Amino acid sequence: MFTDAALPNLPFDDDKLHEECGVFGVWGMDEAANFVALGLHALQHRGQEAGGIVAYDSEKGFTSARRFGYVRDNFTKSSLMKTLPGSLSIGHVRYSTSGSKGETQIRDVQPLFAEFAMGGSAIAHNGNLTNADALRRELIERGSIFQSSSDSECIVHLMARSFQKNIPERLKDALRRVEGAFSIVAMTRTKLIGVRDALGVRPLMLGKVGDGWVLSSETCALDIIGAEFVREVEPGEMVVITKDGIESYFPFHKASPRFCIFEYVYFSRPDSIIGGQSVYETRRRIGVELAKEAPVEADLVCPVPDSGTPAAIGFSQESGIPFAMGIVRNQYMGRTFIEPTEQIRNMGVLLKLNVNRALIRGKRVILVDDSVVRGTTSRKIKEMILDAGAKEVHFRIASPPTQWPCFYGVDTPEREKLLASSMTEEQMRDHLGVDSLRFVSLDGLYKAVGADEGRDKKSPQYCDACFSGEYPVRPSDKIEDGFKLQDDK
Repeated sequence: MFTDAALPNLPFDDDKLHEECGVFGVWGMDEAANFVALGLHALQHRGQEAGGIVAYDSEKGFTSARRFGYVRDNFTKSSLMKTLPGSLSIGHVRYSTSGSKGETQIRDVQPLFAEFAMGGSAIAHNGNLTNADALRRELIERGSIFQSSSDSECIVHLMARSFQKNIPERLKDALRRVEGAFSIVAMTRTKLIGVRDALGVRPLMLGKVGDGWVLSSETCALDIIGAEFVREVEPGEMVVITKDGIESYFPFHKASPRFCIFEYVYFSRPDSIIGGQSVYETRRRIGVELAKEAPVEADLVCPVPDSGTPAAIGFSQESGIPFAMGIVRNQYMGRTFIEPTEQIRNMGVLLKLNVNRALIRGKRVILVDDSVVRGTTSRKIKEMILDAGAKEVHFRIASPPTQWPCFYGVDTPEREKLLASSMTEEQMRDHLGVDSLRFVSLDGLYKAVGADEGRDKKSPQYCDACFSGEYPVRPSDKIEDGFKLQDDK
């Protein structure tokens, strides 16, 4: 049957950067696993491949459930949720960015669980470790036996080899050895733990419900369970939640934060708040910057749904050109839609998007999208718009050209498959066959996210490696495999 894991093989999905993962944890709430399931449902956009929940109950101990597919199809069943009792629970939704993509085994699905001398612990990780291959080799040589292909398992083995007396201290020990990006939610029998890497590449939020506490990748998942947003876990911070309250530690060397700017462009849900800013409003401001930088005469501004919508609204407001839903997305393409025969694959974008022909016919259309990756979807959408009778097609892209792969938790194609890595903007316009193509500048993107002076070239305020090629953490494993940085050329 056609499963969720097969969805990225369709042309529409294959031409998007895929979200990393989502993590969620609850302490001090009866039936905590049920709240975790709700939180994971709100974070489903961050990973649709699989999900897992671990819970702890004083009578039954640790219990867990890991499933492929959507949260709604698995963790809404009372028969399953009754097997996850307790007031402490963590969960994870996955899109694989390490291990064997497309061949995920159930053992790769997080949270990962291990029994240590001082008791059990579970860990859920959003991000990617850039020295995982080297660590894995070292650990295997020293006797570790790995059960999964996940880079996150390195953390578990490093914890096992630590001589510290409790699990939070062992986790600190382990994370001092790893490189890359991590936002982690972990648990013991009595503690809920949250930690971010020193650069704060990935988000992690702290919330409160009554006497209970919540950790989440995004604020939208706090909303679904009625939790109050307290604050973000700071870059380089570890919070440990117990019956005595919250303790905060900063176990890593201090560094200038480099939060992933693409969280604002695409990954986070528009109803989330990050860095004190509305994601929706930030995307709208990107559209405003686009209209200032790349005006064009046209009749309609149309988003490529759904992530292009706020930027299209901003473009329309700034330019005065009417906003219209010229493309409609099919929201009900489910898990077992149809077996992916070659004929169905060739339909590609049509399975997801359809043109509002009566609106488009005879019009000069500006299409606003969040990014261009391989360019295959952009070409198909352009063809659909022209087939519907549009007079002109102009693309405006709400991010700079994606020229470099991400190694911090985003599934990015190899560099040679990124259209912008080998073509100028003009060449991409000709390749896509559109009347004009413009991307928002990197300075324009920075202004939209609140940096009034644009990007500080000497010390960038965000991680923008996918646009600039400037990696804030050296991708050791990839360099060992032959990847060339800008300075190596």
